[in-house]
Amino acid sequence: MPRATSLAAIIRSAFGHDVEVVAGGGGVFNVMAANELVYSKHTEGRFPTEAEIVQKLRVISKKGAESTRPG
Repeated sequence: MPRATSLAAIIRSAFGHDVEVVAGGGGVFNVMAANELVYSKHTEGRFPTEAEIVQKLRVISKKGAESTRPG
């Protein structure tokens, strides 16, 4: 779980949001944001890089900001 904890700290630093790390089993590692699966270790077959997760979360954040704009 050290990798998950480290990644959570990076996400907190990059976005200023609370991050919940939930212990699981069987090597499961998922990253979710706004009820959307952002990354699945099971699907990808590997643990994500820090830059990869930050980039994916930036895309989700940008989509959310655009959907709340009036007009």
